[in-house]
Amino acid sequence: MLAPGSRPGQRGVPATHSYVCGMTIGFASRAAVSTCALCTTGLLALAPAAADTGTDPAPRATAAPASLLYRHGTHVRPRPGAPDVPDDLSARSWLVADADTGAVLAAHDAHRRLPPASTLKTLFALTLLPALPAGIRHRVGEDELKGIGPGSSLVGVSEDRTYRVSDLWNGVFLNSGNDAVRVLAALAGGWRPTAERMQAEARALGARDTRVTSPDGYDAPGQVSSAYDLAVFGRAGLRNREFARYCARVSARFPGRHGGSYGIRNTNRLLTGADGVEPYRGLIGIKNGYTSRAGHTLVAAARRNGRTLVATVMNPREGGGHAVYEEARSLLDWGFEAAGRVDPVGSLDALRPRPPAGPETEPAAAPAARPAGRPGRPASWTIAGAALLGGSGVALYLRIKWGPVPRTRPL
Repeated sequence: MLAPGSRPGQRGVPATHSYVCGMTIGFASRAAVSTCALCTTGLLALAPAAADTGTDPAPRATAAPASLLYRHGTHVRPRPGAPDVPDDLSARSWLVADADTGAVLAAHDAHRRLPPASTLKTLFALTLLPALPAGIRHRVGEDELKGIGPGSSLVGVSEDRTYRVSDLWNGVFLNSGNDAVRVLAALAGGWRPTAERMQAEARALGARDTRVTSPDGYDAPGQVSSAYDLAVFGRAGLRNREFARYCARVSARFPGRHGGSYGIRNTNRLLTGADGVEPYRGLIGIKNGYTSRAGHTLVAAARRNGRTLVATVMNPREGGGHAVYEEARSLLDWGFEAAGRVDPVGSLDALRPRPPAGPETEPAAAPAARPAGRPGRPASWTIAGAALLGGSGVALYLRIKWGPVPRTRPL
């Protein structure tokens, strides 16, 4: 029994079993749906338990309804001998999961909708990286830098300066540059179309809590995500080689306004060890964020002994600006220790749309219209055979798909 007024995951409150408070947070309709369709489609499909080789086995295949993570509180399903969930977590929402299987090891208010700040740039990158080849050069126009919110983080993009797309992605991932986001969105067809594509990408990944109105993550009315959705984006990003390279990069050179270049450094302190934060052993990215409304947010992934975990921390209420890193550290430490000794409380694949059951569900004309990119991705998102077209061919393809690309020229 919890003491009156206490909450699971709070200091002094044990978190050694699944806490179910019998309520949801603003998700009454979803909870109703989850008791029928989601309970049948949201069962975990995990790998069989490993043989007894002296190492921790993978989480066992157990049925955990998708509705569980919509319930308020901290959820964990320990086996005998499992470590306790950290009792000093102050984040409004958090989650730790196995990035390989998608098994959620523990979570607190996983579907609570909160402002994501710059962690939303994970979804921005997932959406546009496949469509914007790194080697394309682009001369920035004045209009492309309009609309950047006051107080935004910037990497230093200048009008009438030519940048490679890879430079701009370094600005997004390392410096969280909203100016770089603006230019990449312009290349992809504009601010609003980019937000719409991001929204569609979120749905395709089964991230149903996310609402995109500002692709850079800047505070905007109605813009929200969740610890669950951000973990989905982070996990998907690790499967994209370009995303994985950018999010793990500690430093890079960025073109200067009047020629030359200057150094930029990743603002993820858990990766770099800046400002007195001890770097986390095995960390492989992914993205941090901060706004006055969102507070501090972080999606972090680490790999140890062949196992990869992803953790999300949203808006710690204690401990200052470094708390988001220390709470992520605690979750990752717990996850590596607990893996194989807890049963999943959910899956990052639970809400992903399922493919059609058979050919009878496919429209007759669909095969001819299917793109050459990832299955199910609209053709306008993917440059088919980009690697074979060469620089000028890619630039031409961008113009055909998304209209004029101002002052863009290939290498």
